[in-house]
Order: sequence, then structure tokens, then C-alpha cells
Amino acid sequence: MPLKVAIKMGRTMITPMGTPRIYGTTVELVRPEACGRKELAHLDIGAGAGNLVEMFRREFGARSWVCDYTDTLMRSPGQKVDIANLNAEGLPYEDGKFDIVTATEVVEHLEHYRETLREIYRVLRPGGFAVLSTPNVLNLKSRLRFLTFGFWNLFGPLPVRNGNLFSTGGHINPVSSFYLMHSMLDAGFERVNWATDKVQRSAVLPFVLLYPFLRVAAFMAWRREVKRFHTIDALNAPLVAAMNHPRMLLGRTLFVFGHKPANPS
Repeated sequence: MPLKVAIKMGRTMITPMGTPRIYGTTVELVRPEACGRKELAHLDIGAGAGNLVEMFRREFGARSWVCDYTDTLMRSPGQKVDIANLNAEGLPYEDGKFDIVTATEVVEHLEHYRETLREIYRVLRPGGFAVLSTPNVLNLKSRLRFLTFGFWNLFGPLPVRNGNLFSTGGHINPVSSFYLMHSMLDAGFERVNWATDKVQRSAVLPFVLLYPFLRVAAFMAWRREVKRFHTIDALNAPLVAAMNHPRMLLGRTLFVFGHKPANPS
């Protein structure tokens, strides 16, 4: 089941790289993991201007590292940026360095996000925690846009040879909740779960009108997959069920998170 997040916001810088609500939700997802840790070693991937890094310092007293494809976006005073192109190379850190890794609005920009998830797993300490966010392509507004136009919400016809990787023109990889959670589990994470932040208001009316029909259609499809194709089992059933959960159908941003086992094999 998804985690319902209560958002407590501090002061934050507003930049095109993300919104305060996304950063606030990330902070609240991390808060239980940060309790009791004297010095939190935090890696923020794709940190942009440094909004989330500033919040982690203020809320948790964290020591943060930043990895991004450029250092020209950083506005947090004194924050060093380790430059890496994650479409071509791994994270420039040794194994087991960090307690927390965050990557807000990053996976949709990556060609090979599964490789990056394995890298995140590698640089986490045993018992460490990772949080990722991405546009929720499964909300009803996005599904209707795909039905009528062939593109998910916040994804569209891509400009050719565009270097603005930080913009929506750099959204090259729409990833749904199933595939993101599946990728984390395959990478070795455990206790993988999901959340959404705000309700997409434009999805409310379609939800009211279409949800009963969607429930029936999803039930019939589920039975077909189980009985005929045998594609749903005990391990992936929660991931499949999440795809048509009301909060998934209404949520704007998807968050997926999980732990590296305390004693990884």
C-alpha cells in the first residue's frame, strides 16, 4: 500500500528544476530514516540549484554530496558538484558511502535508468535508503492524453539534438510505477513502496466518471493475466495492484523508495 505523506515545508528556493512540494515530500519520506543518525551522509543526484540539499541541511544537519551533469545550475553557497553523465558512466563514489540517496525528477532524463538504480544501490551503505521521484504517467489526465495524443503528461514530441537536458525537452523516458519498483527490486532493494504528492485537479472529473468502469476492466484484465498468461504472481501482484490505486490515478508526482538490506548478500 502507498504511504500517505504529510508535508511540512520549510523555506526553499524556487527554480525550474523542481517544486517545493516535491522536495517537501522527499524530506518527509526520509525523515523516519534520518531519526537517530548523528551525521547523515546524503547524495542528491540531479540536484539542480540545490533546493533539496539546503532542506536536508536545515532539517537533518546532513552532509550532502551532489552529482549532476553540470555545475552551472548550483546556487547553494559552497556546495561542490561532482560532474557525471549518467547516460555514459556510473556514480563517481566508492561502495557504501551514503546513508541516503535522492534523485528527484531525474529518471525521466536517463537513457538507462536501471543501471543508475544499480549504481545507487552500490553507493548506499547497508540499511541505507533511496528515494526517487518522476512524473506520474499513470494519473488519469496523463492516461487520457496518451489515449488522444500518444504522449503521456509532461512528455511530448522531443526536439532533435536538444541539449537542454534539465527541461521537459529532456524527458526521454516515461517510467510507470510498476517498472520503477520492479527495477528497484531487481537491483536488490527491499521494502520497496510508493507515494504520490498532490492531487492533479484536472484528473478529478475523469476519475469520478471513469473509475467504476476502470475497476471492472482492470479486474477482468487481472483475471486474464493470472489464469491465461500467468504473468501475475505473489511477488509482482502488489506492483500491478498499485497501478490502478485511486491515489495513483489522481497523484501528480510519483515517489518510489526502498532500503538496501542491512546484510546484503
